[in-house]
Amino acid sequence: MSRPNNISQHVITVTVEDKPGVLARVSSMFARRGFNIHSLAVGPTVDPSLSRITLVADGPEMEQIIKQLYKLVNTVKVTEHPAGASIEREIMLVRVNADSKRRGEILDAAGIFDARAVDVGKMTITFELAGEPGRLADFLELMRPYGIVDLVKSGRIALARDPKTKNGRQPELRSA
Repeated sequence: MSRPNNISQHVITVTVEDKPGVLARVSSMFARRGFNIHSLAVGPTVDPSLSRITLVADGPEMEQIIKQLYKLVNTVKVTEHPAGASIEREIMLVRVNADSKRRGEILDAAGIFDARAVDVGKMTITFELAGEPGRLADFLELMRPYGIVDLVKSGRIALARDPKTKNGRQPELRSA
């Protein structure tokens, strides 16, 4: 799928108070402005009174929508994650055709990606795989020739990378 030059994919996390209706207000803000949300994940944070919404949307630039997100009553923090500046993960379940003749071949191919067989039927195998979105896409391409019967993916989650020291390495962790 090609995008116009000024359109790119943005990963945004919004930390919000854990209150009814907050997710609806955040997602409707994107919809009203014509942004399509490709991925959406919501979950608790270390503070039980807060939730983190992680969404992936296409658009030119997000400066204006970030300002508008801050205007929502229950918004605590908004972060746009530049490419490579965050750790991003998804989880996927994929059911693949697997007749008895090709079952070993499929299991070997899945092993390359450390995909775990979580259900084995007479004619299919269901795999679970978690990791970077690109890795999941590569696994799907490997399985496509066998025939993908069903697929479900979680929304993407992301955390900013920990800052590095001046020399580019992680600081040493020391116990107290």
